[in-house]
Order: sequence, then structure tokens, then C-alpha cells
Amino acid sequence: MVDHPAVAALADRLATLPWVRGLYVAGSLATHDHVPGVSDLDLVALTDGPPDTVLLTRIHGELDAGVAAGADLGCAYVATDRRDDHEAQHPTWTHGRLVHRPLTTIPRAELAAHGLTVFGDDVRTAFPPVTADDIRRASRAEVCGYWADAVRHPAWWILEPEIPELSLTAMARGRYAAEHGRLLTKTAAIELADAPPWLRDRLRARRRGDPAPLPRLRTAWFAWNDARRTVGALRR
Repeated sequence: MVDHPAVAALADRLATLPWVRGLYVAGSLATHDHVPGVSDLDLVALTDGPPDTVLLTRIHGELDAGVAAGADLGCAYVATDRRDDHEAQHPTWTHGRLVHRPLTTIPRAELAAHGLTVFGDDVRTAFPPVTADDIRRASRAEVCGYWADAVRHPAWWILEPEIPELSLTAMARGRYAAEHGRLLTKTAAIELADAPPWLRDRLRARRRGDPAPLPRLRTAWFAWNDARRTVGALRR
């Protein structure tokens, strides 16, 4: 049972659409790591064929202006005939806009291991499990893809303050998944972040919803070096 008003409101709207076959919760809400006001809401819907993106934009716009305001409610709409294609682009509502992007191995692994069914077939029937080796490969690809590009642009880490904070947990999660073939929550990843104790203390506080400030230059320096080392290690 998923007890969140934004999820319930989306489910009520989608359940009236004959081409929506199921709605599922992934991410931090499924792994019991959700922090209100900090975490996103990550959902996946299965559809019969391509969804009506105009209608979805209206539905999500209304929810974001109402019950889902501030909740960062996101949902990927996956056509059943393209469900098993990890490269297929799916309409996805995220951070107030509709984009097209793939449902990659990492969220699929979250669904298989921890996903919650809001309505439709059981999530473990709807989304086949992925193997530990699948998770290892996906984690290496993520670190050696976007993050490898990011470390080539040190200025990003100073000019965009969300990058250092995000990367410290992303690198810890990537290292853990590449070694163990299992996923790590963001809260647990803070404990494995390659950062000095004072910085981990601040990351813990921010994860709890306390806006503890992060010194921009020092945080950027530690995070960039951590990402550079992690990219190099996973490439090898």
C-alpha cells in the first residue's frame, strides 16, 4: 500500500484512462528512503501503445499546481510492447516538464527488488528482474558516461552547486553497485562517500531536510577528485 497523497491523486487520474495498464512506485519511496521535501517521487506507468502526451501534460500540470506541489512527482510512461527495450525513449514527466528518455537498468532493478504496485499486475510480473551483472554493467556505464564527461569540466562543479552534492552520493552508489551487483540508497551512500567527516555530517543534515550550507569551493574540490578517481577506477 502506497500512502502518499500525490501518488494517490495520480493513480485516481490514470485509473480512468483505458490505455493505462498499471502504475508502480520505484526510487526512494519504494526503498523506504524517501524524505519529504528532499526526495523525488519516481513512478512508472505501463500503457497500451503510445500515451496521449497532451493529456498527460495537462494531468501532471494540474497535480503539480495542487496536491503534488513541491513533491517533484515524476512518472515514466512505458508502452508494453517496448517494455523490455532498455534503450527505447519513453514520455516521462519530470521536474515540471515532459521529456523523452529511456527507462534504464538502475530504475528497473529498483522496481524488481523494491517496487510497489499501485494498480495493475504485480510489479514483479510487469517488470522482469535484472541480474547482478546487469546492475554492475549499468553502474559502470552511468559513471563512465555522464560523470566521465563532467570531470572533464571542472568549472561545472563550482558554477553548478548541485553537482558536487549529487556526485558524492552517485559515486558511492556506483562503486557499491559495481562491486556487489546491488543497489544502495542515497542515505546509505552518504556513509560510504569519499569525503571528510565534516562534509559527510553536512550531507546527512541536508538529506534530513536541514539546509546545512556546503562550502562551494571545498565541496567542489572533494567531489570532483572523488568523481575523477571513481571514473578512472571503474574504467579499469
